[in-house]
Formats: sequence, C-alpha cells, structure tokens
Amino acid sequence: MIRFVLLIILIIAAIAGIILWKRYSPSKEQYDMKKYYGIEKDGQVGITVDNKVVEAEGKLAGGKVYVAYNIVRDYINSRFYWDPNENVLLYMLPEDMISVDVGSKDYSISKKKKSEDYVILKTEGNTAYIALDFVQQYTNIDYEVSNNPDHVMIRTKWGKTDVATVKKNTQVRYQGGVKSPVLAELKKKDEVTVVESEQNWKKVRTADGVIGYVKNKTLKNEEKKNITRKFEEQDYSNITKDYTINMAWHNVTNQDANNAVAQRIAQTKGLTTLAPTWIHVADTNGNISSIASADYVSYAHKQNVEVWMTVRDFDGGISSEKESYELLSYTSRRETLITQLIAEALRVGVDGINVDFEKISDKCGEHYIEFIRELSVKCRQNGLVLSVDNYVPKSFNTQYDRKEQGIVADYVVIMGYDEYYAGSPEAGPVSSYNYVKEGITETLKEVPAEKVISGIPFFTRLWKETPKTEEELKSDKGTDAEQYSATVESDAYGMDNAQAIVKQAGVDTTWDKKAGQNYATWEADGSKYEIWLEDSKSIEEKLKLMKKYKLAGTAEWSLGQESSDIWNLIQKYVN
Repeated sequence: MIRFVLLIILIIAAIAGIILWKRYSPSKEQYDMKKYYGIEKDGQVGITVDNKVVEAEGKLAGGKVYVAYNIVRDYINSRFYWDPNENVLLYMLPEDMISVDVGSKDYSISKKKKSEDYVILKTEGNTAYIALDFVQQYTNIDYEVSNNPDHVMIRTKWGKTDVATVKKNTQVRYQGGVKSPVLAELKKKDEVTVVESEQNWKKVRTADGVIGYVKNKTLKNEEKKNITRKFEEQDYSNITKDYTINMAWHNVTNQDANNAVAQRIAQTKGLTTLAPTWIHVADTNGNISSIASADYVSYAHKQNVEVWMTVRDFDGGISSEKESYELLSYTSRRETLITQLIAEALRVGVDGINVDFEKISDKCGEHYIEFIRELSVKCRQNGLVLSVDNYVPKSFNTQYDRKEQGIVADYVVIMGYDEYYAGSPEAGPVSSYNYVKEGITETLKEVPAEKVISGIPFFTRLWKETPKTEEELKSDKGTDAEQYSATVESDAYGMDNAQAIVKQAGVDTTWDKKAGQNYATWEADGSKYEIWLEDSKSIEEKLKLMKKYKLAGTAEWSLGQESSDIWNLIQKYVN
C-alpha cells in the first residue's frame, strides 16, 4: 500500500513538473521573420530605421539596396522629392538643385552632368525606388544589409546611445516573456543597443537591426556610448538683419494705390520693411500677375525702408486648395512661378520676397515645402530675403512644415490673427493675447527665435448675433450649425473706425484680461453686437510678447488701418 501511494505521489509530481515546465520554460518557437518585416512577396527587402520596423518597401538590384521614396521622405531625409507627374527626383542643396531621371546613372547639379556606376532611380508601377548609396551621399546615415530574409538596417540618429554587452548566449524575443517567439539568437559578448527598459526585460536592437526583448539578467556593462559618423552637413546660409524688424503689409490692389506709398510711410515711425501685396498667381501653370512698381521701391529705399514683395495663392487667378495643388505638384510649374518671381523682384529692385500661401491642403504639403526650398535657392543666389507667412500652429496645419521653413527661409512670419475669422459661426476676438502667445511658443518649438516675426492686426471685427427663428433651428437639425442658436455675421474695421462704432453705440468698453483687449457689447434691432478692440493697450501686450521671446521683429496687417498713436508705441518696442 505504501509503495502504491508513493507511486501515485511520484506520478502526480511528474505531471506537475511537466505542467510547470510547459508553463515556465522558455519557448523555442521561431517567429516568422518575413511576417516580422512585413515581407509579403519575393523580391521585397525588410527595412528598419533606427528603432522602428517600417514598411518593407525595399529592393535589391545589381548589388545595391533601393528604398521606396515614401520611406526615404518619411524616415530618412525629407529633402528628397519625387515628382510622379514629370518622373523626376530632386534634391535641393543650399545653392543648387540635384535632378535625376528614372532609370539613369546620370544626374545633374545646376545643369552640370555627373554619374554613378549604378542606376540611381528605379520605378515599379507607381512606386519610385532610390538607391540607398545615393541617399547616403546627402544624408548622415549608415546601413547594414542582412539576409534570411533580406533586410536592411538604417541608422539615422547619432550621439550618446545606450548600449550593453550580452553575458551569455540568449535569444531576442518578439515580446517580453519567455513564452514569446524567438526573433534572433545572441552570442556572448555581442553588443546591443538598449531601446527601453521594462521591469525584467529590455527592448534592444541587434547589430543587424532586429528589435525585440531580452531578459535584464542576460546583459551587463550597460553604458552610454558616443556613436558618430563623419559627415559634412549642408549649410543653409541665411540673411539676418542686425535690427529688430518692423514690417507692415501694404494691401495694394491696383497700380494707382502704389502712389500712396509716400503718405503711408510718412504716417509711420520705426518702419523698417514694407510688404506690398503686388503679386498673385495667375493660373495653375505658374504664371503671375503683378502690379509691382520700381518707383515705389525707389521711394521706400530713399526713406531707408526695405521692400519685400508679397506673393499670394488667393484673391487672384487661383484661390482654392485644388488649384494650389495643381500648381505646386508639377516641377515645371513651380519652376515657371519661381523664374517669374525672381525676374519681377530684380526688375523693380525689391529686397526680398514674402510668400503668403494660405490654400495648402494636407496632400499638397510636400509640394509646398519643395516650392519654398526651390525658391530659397534662387533667393540665396540673388541676395533676396525670403520670408514665409504662417498660420498659428495647430494640428490641422502641420503640412506647412515650419521646421523646414526655419532652415531654408530667412524669416518665418506668424499671422497672429483671424482667431475668429470672417464666416466664423461664433463671435470672438480676432487676436487674443493667448492666441498670439500660442503662435509664438508653438513656432519656437520648431524655428529659432532670431528667425521668427510675430504678425499682429491693425483691424478687428464687429460681430452681429441674431437669434435663429424656429424654422432656421429646424433646418439646422443634423448639421454642424445645430449647436448654434444664433446667426453670426461680421465686418472688419480698422482701429479708428472700430472706436467710432463703439462711440456711436454709446457704450463703455471693459478690459477683458483673458483676451488682453478692450471689449464692448450692446443690443440693437433685435441683435446682439460684440467687438474686441485693437488699440494701443492690446497692441502693447502683443509687442511685450515679441520682446519677451526675443523675436526677430513684428509685422502688422495692414498699413492704413492703424490709429496714429500706434506708431509711437511700436517704435518704443522695435528700437
């Protein structure tokens, strides 16, 4: 009986041991590495960039690695630009443009021909593939090609890096845990890059780019290692003024209006720069319409005022996101536009070009910033200042790529107004204190302060809110307008006219501390009227922000809408 009981106990112990072994012993299951890299068909090459597995849009041909354009653009070097309409690859240097045709070993730099011993650019269907060796010539990257399956590890980040040494032979697993499938084998003394640490596991990258997890206890000598690569970065030189810029946009709508320049300048103080709205894009082929005046420029120069002519993609021959896309997504059309802009700038003798493109959609973003790059090269070659106007940064306008503007352009201008815009379903200030502050602080995350100009308004809006009728409320059901109980209309007014409206209404203004503006409201004819005034008090708050953040200067929209006392105030802050 005792022997039988012992046998039963041994059997139970053995079963328990097997269960525990299965539960806690390391898995030997091998993860499908084609699945890991996203390889779905023959000929694909998996790609890791730094600590991330990206789309497997690579190829091997003639002993060279080719990477899809969208991978190069999004993860490696966004200055490479592929034009699928005209089948050309471009790369902008500070004062030159590199151009490569499909299937060619040749490329041109400023129309001078150069060659490689491999095809630089291949296409397959709608996808363009760039030789990684060619990308490396203009990018601080290194890469390692491995097989089983074919994959390439690309390194773009350099400097202090967390590394560790493997204590003993071990495995890299797909996730932290001994039951997770094995991605790769590590040998004693192998070095790995430590990506992040968890409680008992570390996420690491192997020498050939496999990213996964190893147990903490399998690593030793974790340290920061300075990993660098010899590479000469391109220097995008800029024009920098040695004074605080005080720029005013001059809204010029016809040739006769140019004659007012003497009067307009005479009314100002401390003005350094005029930006007349002379140029409009005439059509999607890149032609311009211009009312630029050499006499205007000559007079301004005699008054020690520079002229940066403004070009717009609205209120002219084109005025929609679709048309701006049709213009900028073709290399030949951008070239036409830039050629005509530079020719006009040189003809009338301006000091710079101010770009005010406000119709840029998400899908147009890469074409827009390529236009800015290409224009910057021509401006640099001709000694012209390039400034670019921008909305206050929001999640929905990141396509303007302020960071790249801050590298290739001379100045980045924030249009710190139209917080509540014409057509807004709600009444509100055109340019509250916090709105301007947000524009500055968010821009400074991407652009150096010495390149940032804070644009402020010389105008405001008078808002009229009329309660909706029952029929209007019923018709709004199921639409965005349903949340609003009133119909809102607005008209823009300059400073003096806005003050006159308040005076005529016979109401007092109240300082709105949050908005940083004097505010008034009243009722008449069954409607409610609201106005947030721009005056010396509100403008001073905005100028204080310019000083606080040590910006390059200020800009005002627009000349002629200001009250006469404003210039004494502005002069105090720009001198």
